[in-house]
Amino acid sequence: MNPEGTDQARGAPRQAIMLGITAAWGLCFLAIRLGLQDAPVLWFAALRALIAAAALLLLCLVQGRALPRGLRTWALITLMGLTNVTVAFAAMFAGTAGMAIGAAAVLANAQPLLIIVPAWWLYGESISARTVAGIGLGFAGLLVVGLASGGGSGVWLSLLAAAAVTAGTLTARSLAGTDLVAASAWHFLIGGALLAGTAAAREPVQAIHWTPQFLTVLLFLSLAGTAAAFLAWFTEAARSRLDLLTAWTLLVPVIGTAASLLLPGERPPPLAVAGIVLVLGSLWLVLRRPTATGPPPPRGTKASDPSRR
Repeated sequence: MNPEGTDQARGAPRQAIMLGITAAWGLCFLAIRLGLQDAPVLWFAALRALIAAAALLLLCLVQGRALPRGLRTWALITLMGLTNVTVAFAAMFAGTAGMAIGAAAVLANAQPLLIIVPAWWLYGESISARTVAGIGLGFAGLLVVGLASGGGSGVWLSLLAAAAVTAGTLTARSLAGTDLVAASAWHFLIGGALLAGTAAAREPVQAIHWTPQFLTVLLFLSLAGTAAAFLAWFTEAARSRLDLLTAWTLLVPVIGTAASLLLPGERPPPLAVAGIVLVLGSLWLVLRRPTATGPPPPRGTKASDPSRR
């Protein structure tokens, strides 16, 4: 099944942009842990999404961007809001509340391992033996991290967040030709509104303490870690191979674990460190491109320049 034709022409995402995205997302886990000291899970997640939506809608207004059009487009935006925001944010925040930051960051960023088969099935992206080995090694690393964290609901919630973001990324690829700023804004608004409705039914809004620390981490999460990072992510998803794109998110737990060392009691156990090393090894296997091994061209001839083809 490949409704958009072969996807082999797509290449790797831009490294500088991916480094910025992964750095922002890695720091998000520290910000979530700090923010949960002043707000319940669902309200905190809803505020993150709604402020990001407001920022992007303001950008759309200033730049004169049009509303998305068509029933299919709005259905995809709604689906993306449900998976990438409502489910993913709720599960990510609850998972981070229930386990160490480093472990939550590893498990919530398992989408490079979850997206390989759907990307092959839906978009015709080839799967090499090296990629299969990377998937196996990555899942082994995730299992080790989960066991080191003692299992429990935090593990499964973090994995649910990863699966939901994977679904959102696959849906975003189907929005080709749609204004990504507008689509991102509305999917955050729809997903955030669903989160806010759920929060209103389950958590008292009076439980939010508007401290300077909470406002700081909320604005960072909403603007840098959500509005800017996800817009850049969806832009790269529209132009890149999904396996190479999502492999970058395996750097998020490295940054998240390093940042967590700023808090007391967050040092990961040796077994969790071993699991993180396995996950990073899987990243190397997936991203590593084969080198040319053929004989050199005959003397007096020039090697072909692929950029001229």
